[in-house]
Amino acid sequence: EDDLLAGAYRNSLMLARDNGLRTIAFPAISTGIFGFPAARAAGIAAATCGEFLDTNALPERVVFCCFGADSAALHRQALAELAPR
Repeated sequence: EDDLLAGAYRNSLMLARDNGLRTIAFPAISTGIFGFPAARAAGIAAATCGEFLDTNALPERVVFCCFGADSAALHRQALAELAPR
């Protein structure tokens, strides 16, 4: 499951790059009706996007659209845990 979720982010980022998009936004993928653990999903999102941004010029910016304070806090925490860039 973790690999599938990471793949969803990577594929979306590749499409954004290949189409010259400078910004892409993501919701908390799979954490709603699919019930993927929100903290784990936030960590996968942050790590996958961070790794992609380290090696690609586009997109320049990734936005996590969190539809609640809990989700936003989990994403902020996951981003804070990444090594400085």
